[in-house]
Amino acid sequence: MKLPVISGKDAVKAFEKLGYVQVRQTGSHIRMKHISDNSKKPITIPDHKVLGKGLLRKLLRDAEISTGDFVNLL
Repeated sequence: MKLPVISGKDAVKAFEKLGYVQVRQTGSHIRMKHISDNSKKPITIPDHKVLGKGLLRKLLRDAEISTGDFVNLL
């Protein structure tokens, strides 16, 4: 499935639905971690208007979610 073109804010909302919470924000970078599963890596999402495809793919890989599941969250 093709990766969507989304903003940082939209990505934060989608990851919150997966159980991630915002831990802190430094400048335009939002740090999130999973509230119940410590085996999942913490992720950092830049608050940009458009996230790059490589960055989005890395975020999905770190969160252990497929592209199709992520698109359904949006």
